[in-house]
Amino acid sequence: MQGKQLRKLEAELWRAADQLRANSKLTATEYSMPVLGLIFLRHAYNRFQKVKIEVEKTLPSHPQRGKRPLTKKDFEEQNSMFLPEKSQFDYLVSLPESADIGEAIDNAMKLIEDEYDNLKGVLPKNFSIFSKDLLRELLRIFNKEVLQKAEGDLFGKIYEYFLGKFAMTGAQEGGEFFTPMSLVQTIVNVIEPDHGIVFDPACGSAGMFVQTGYFIESEGLKPAEKVTFYGQEKADLNTKLAKMNLTVHGLEGNIQEGNTFYEDKHNLVGVADFVMANPPFNVDGVDKAKDTVKKDPRLMIDGKVNLPKNDNANYLWIQYFYNYLKPIGRAGFVMASSASDAGHSEKDIREKLVKTGAVDVMMAIGNNFFYTRSLPCTLWFFDRAKEQDIERKDKVLMLDARKIYRKVTSKVNDFSPEQLQNLICIVNLYRGNLPKFESTVKSYLQTSADLAKETAEATTELQKQLQKVLKIVSDFASKYAKENEEAKAFVDALNIEETASIYEQQNKLFAEAKKANADIDILESIAHLCKALRKPQDKLIKQLLDAISTATKEYQLNKNKDWKELNLKEQLDQLKSLQQQLSGNPDEEELGLLHETEYFYKQAHWLTSRFPQGVYADVEGLCKMVSQAEIEAKDWSLSPGRYVGVDTATDDDFDYEERLNELHIELDGLNDEAIKLASLISENYKSLL
Repeated sequence: MQGKQLRKLEAELWRAADQLRANSKLTATEYSMPVLGLIFLRHAYNRFQKVKIEVEKTLPSHPQRGKRPLTKKDFEEQNSMFLPEKSQFDYLVSLPESADIGEAIDNAMKLIEDEYDNLKGVLPKNFSIFSKDLLRELLRIFNKEVLQKAEGDLFGKIYEYFLGKFAMTGAQEGGEFFTPMSLVQTIVNVIEPDHGIVFDPACGSAGMFVQTGYFIESEGLKPAEKVTFYGQEKADLNTKLAKMNLTVHGLEGNIQEGNTFYEDKHNLVGVADFVMANPPFNVDGVDKAKDTVKKDPRLMIDGKVNLPKNDNANYLWIQYFYNYLKPIGRAGFVMASSASDAGHSEKDIREKLVKTGAVDVMMAIGNNFFYTRSLPCTLWFFDRAKEQDIERKDKVLMLDARKIYRKVTSKVNDFSPEQLQNLICIVNLYRGNLPKFESTVKSYLQTSADLAKETAEATTELQKQLQKVLKIVSDFASKYAKENEEAKAFVDALNIEETASIYEQQNKLFAEAKKANADIDILESIAHLCKALRKPQDKLIKQLLDAISTATKEYQLNKNKDWKELNLKEQLDQLKSLQQQLSGNPDEEELGLLHETEYFYKQAHWLTSRFPQGVYADVEGLCKMVSQAEIEAKDWSLSPGRYVGVDTATDDDFDYEERLNELHIELDGLNDEAIKLASLISENYKSLL
């Protein structure tokens, strides 16, 4: 399933499920685990059915006894769960109206737990508290035909989507368990965890492990053969979510429940190849008087335990991540921005860390990346292999990404896939990996060239269809006006002055696109043409459709026999379809070919304009490679903004149209809040009367 289709399906499923929640008066927290449990069941059943068909083809057959029955081992050999009959989704969907559906789903979960020790006590089993109608509707939602036929990791994506949406609604302890996808993907792509032990001591819902699985699969490898996942999580609910999330994605991991400040469940000090985490920020109240804390080997740097004096756990976490690593291990983690400049005892610890040479990349992230907090954060990256490299040891990449984001809602930002790739390219240039930069730029240009050809073909078809519709309607209007003098206005409305210039621009675009290849200069010309054509073309079609609509109402053309015989609806539908293909569909949040052609050229330009030689260079306001001496001169600060400076150059890439769209999103959010506030005031006022 392609990205657009998947996003549409996810949104459709969420709207249906959330509508049920609203009507049931349940809180998001009460509702989240049961919904995730049903997604888990649906996914497991899809995988079960697919493997069942494949295995049955290869089962040996006996002349008298026929084929032998399927066994649990048959499924496990194919990395699939074995599902007892009463745990299968079809069984639950086909239960009679009289059945206790809540009890049946509870039993389905229990039967699965009986089969798999790692899921004991993990799956939700409180479905009996919900009404039968609500449960049947949820089963129906997750039994859509498109989901029955879904292959690959569709359900993993839907599971992640629902995790994120529940986090946005405040479910699961304020959403603290959920690290935004953009930040997880950034961490994974910077540290590249493709072998050995991967550890997350604050693993939440196991999002770091899931993205690691995707990363390894993108390299054509199998996660189970390359890495071993270890996780620790304080909250019981989050531990269960993590185990479910791994199972939904076909991954295995050792997830233990425990308070990381006082317990080290896996004893991985000095053993982990990769450490990834989004620990809770600014935690206070850690009992540093405990022996387990005072003598904790995870707090050892420069031969002694380093206990920060202030009541803040940030520098406990930072030291854990460093000490869990092997001498060649890498770590990536999210941290409160304040930690980069913290003073006193925390500054002393930071100085020691910098002097080890392990600090590799510091990346500042802007506001609103988290669903439950709006403050900015910083991504820290350690690479302990640098400690043994005299040249690399002295260097740290400061990367300020606070101006790089995509607005999702009025309150939530993220990175687009291309923005993420661009940041990863900068890190790779810093590391001397030039082919990554070259291949990314080439991919953008090739995508833009391919889209340019599609755009040209669609534009030509649009021009033909526009001319066809204009001729049909103009011929009718001219003939009609001879008998109805007042209809001359209809004829005049169809003589749209911009028509010739639009055709000229369309033909120019087609001519340029015919010779399109991965040449950045040719694509620059095409990108400008795409941008210049988008609004005038839409305006022209709107004028035509408005003229037809106005005339139809004014002259009651639907009662006119000749007008009806034109069968114009089919022609207009085709015209609108071509327009949407080119300009996009705002209702579906889909971009059109004109925008996408320009967009991918701009991504290549963004990189090549900043790194024209294809090698690393400091870029004002974006990135700077600094030495330990420079860091010492700024009082051991690791805040990228203090090093990269401010970009004072005119930004040719600034997209005013995109910024206007962002302002509309912000305005919509403010309007929603205003409506809610007005409703609340009204309710409170009524209660006073």
